[in-house]
Amino acid sequence: MSSSFIILGTSILAVLLAGYFAQKYLPPPKPKIVGIDLGTTFSCVGVYHAVSGAVDILEAQDGHQCIPSVVAVSEEGFLVGYKAVAQSEHNPKNTIYDAKRFIGKKYTAEELTQAQKRYPFKASINSSILEARWTQNQNPLQDLEADEYGMVRYVFNVNKTELRMSPEEIGSVIVKFLKNVAERNLTAPVTKCVMSVPAEFDEMQRNFTKKAGSIAGLEVWRVINEPTAAALAYGLHTKPELKTVLVVDLGGGTLDVSLLRVQGGMFLTQGMAGNNRLGGQDFNLRLYNYVKDLLETKFNLQITDKEDLQALRLAVEQVKINVTHHDSSSLKLFLHSLGKHSHIKETITRAKFEELNKDLFVKVLDPIRTVLKATHLEKEDIDEIVLVGGSTRIPMIRNLIREFFGKELNTHVDPELAVAMGVSIQAGIIGGMWPLKVSAVELPNRVVKIQVQ
Repeated sequence: MSSSFIILGTSILAVLLAGYFAQKYLPPPKPKIVGIDLGTTFSCVGVYHAVSGAVDILEAQDGHQCIPSVVAVSEEGFLVGYKAVAQSEHNPKNTIYDAKRFIGKKYTAEELTQAQKRYPFKASINSSILEARWTQNQNPLQDLEADEYGMVRYVFNVNKTELRMSPEEIGSVIVKFLKNVAERNLTAPVTKCVMSVPAEFDEMQRNFTKKAGSIAGLEVWRVINEPTAAALAYGLHTKPELKTVLVVDLGGGTLDVSLLRVQGGMFLTQGMAGNNRLGGQDFNLRLYNYVKDLLETKFNLQITDKEDLQALRLAVEQVKINVTHHDSSSLKLFLHSLGKHSHIKETITRAKFEELNKDLFVKVLDPIRTVLKATHLEKEDIDEIVLVGGSTRIPMIRNLIREFFGKELNTHVDPELAVAMGVSIQAGIIGGMWPLKVSAVELPNRVVKIQVQ
């Protein structure tokens, strides 16, 4: 009998030692599953590394980890990300953005008319066709067509051929691009992923998000809520005590506030509120209009050239990023429309950027108040405040939230990458990568998002 215990004990010790030496001396295995954040405005892909437990958000395009969630159809094929954005002025009808907002949703003609109010283009109904045009310059965008089931289809015309694509097919083009990024980085085939979705997505929207992954050639092992992914990135799942966590997600086009109860790996969404008309694009537009008016007044000339307008948009985006980190930024660009004044150099201060957008920044607090009221909680009841989305880097927005709660914010994770990091951690856990961590378990709870305008 004693010999049996000795043999058993020796065997267990041998297994443990083998595992220890394997972790210490053998090269770590390559990640088996990637994490994909298919965002409304930006998308990215990440991997969780065994042994070190480090998460890498992979460089996707031209030195950027995140790419715009934009797809264009041209005579040469699909263009994705920054390349799609670069040609959008010349190919507006075949350039798609915001596809995630239509994924897995059914629309009537009336609902499509209402949907136009949330987007920066003008729509008119002709049978089941929604013809979209920019409110800014009246350039036509893609046609939207609702099929017999009320599902949206985009209508393209390329090489005199009409092409129809669904939002999930547009999403799959982005996912396929990110899949290729991961394969180049890992030098191995990538066949499995975990994806993130907004907490408000219903079962159909989640299934159609999975379908986007499937069309791209990936097996989607799991979808997790974006606030849950952000909490994972900040390591809140490793704390044993019960925490009340507020997640503020301010991206390019929307603001979402979620209130979670977190204990260990358990996540319960208690409340959601948001504003679908507030985001970084709105801040850009205020600065863009200011700079455009400034230059046109200064030189008494109109900026009408499409390339100039696109160059100005890109320059304004860079200025916004710069004044987030510095007190001022130089705006340098070349504009054909301004003739002999075409070489432009202006200085934009953070104070001016804040002045232009102060009324919008203050609106960030509205859904925070709403979600606290809906969950019958006070400011003092919040244990952790998590920031998600590139626009939460803006100092004035951080100060407003900090002053509202009277406490420090969680800022040690890049807010633009937080969701991708969290979904990559979940992918690593599901893939069995060591060191093993607690997996996220999302408790079912039907919570309706409250819209605040």
